[in-house]
Amino acid sequence: MSPAHRFALRVYFEDTDAGGIAYHARYLHWAERARTESLRDMGLPHSLMIERHNSFLVVRRVNVHYERPARLDQVLIVETRLRKLGGVSIDLAQDVLEQEGGARLARLDVGLVCVRADGLRPTPIPEPWRSALRAGMTPGALV
Repeated sequence: MSPAHRFALRVYFEDTDAGGIAYHARYLHWAERARTESLRDMGLPHSLMIERHNSFLVVRRVNVHYERPARLDQVLIVETRLRKLGGVSIDLAQDVLEQEGGARLARLDVGLVCVRADGLRPTPIPEPWRSALRAGMTPGALV
């Protein structure tokens, strides 16, 4: 993952209420897609972790701070940054931005945990995911 992985999306009618404002829960969907694409862009999709290591990443916690509404037909960018890499955990910062102007619409602080598919018990983040994530850490991030 680069210091800031960028994922573009458009706000569709299905994402909004009758007034054309994006539902608050859609930000969680968009952030999930952005995290998935960041791994895919590293050449390490979720499906490979499941297939090779019988493990996958689950959301342990998410905090969302909404700053401005996303609107129908708006093009957005979700930036994903690694903040901390632990033995079994990953902490990310995700910003949802307007493509035009770059204003931040929401900030998500996300905690992920790697778990075994059989039993859902925490397990160490496998290689090469660990090395790829470490290589993409932003300056000042904790290890």
